[in-house]
Amino acid sequence: MTDPTMDAISRAVAEGQTRDPAGARRTLLGLWAELGAAGDPLHRCTLAHHLADLHPDPAEALAWNVRALDAADALTDERTAAHHPGLAVAGFYPSLHLNLADDYRRLGSFEAAQRHIDAALAHAPALADDPYGQLIGDAITRTAASIAERRTD
Repeated sequence: MTDPTMDAISRAVAEGQTRDPAGARRTLLGLWAELGAAGDPLHRCTLAHHLADLHPDPAEALAWNVRALDAADALTDERTAAHHPGLAVAGFYPSLHLNLADDYRRLGSFEAAQRHIDAALAHAPALADDPYGQLIGDAITRTAASIAERRTD
């Protein structure tokens, strides 16, 4: 079964990655307004996660990454599996915490960054042994090193 909201999110993200990040942000913000605070947690988590990636300012990215994590906390495995068989909420947390750790690191808030990189590491066993899992695992390692070195670049 197709999901028109997930399809709209995917189209906006693709547009933002290839041609028009500002237009993608506007589209995603419009979708966010339609969803509302009580909207489908999968939609909210996915949308906020991708909207954070479209914000170069780490403070704005942080706000969206917090929303993504909050939505994930309301998400169930039944809902994720209905969207994609085999998809589990636990697999979302390494990336969500990684993104928060990186935002806090870029803002120079190293204690908060460390808490989230520790959470990303704790959730990393939920990652599949596939290219995506390797990508996130490598990013966790790099971000942890940057936090330890107190680097904001």
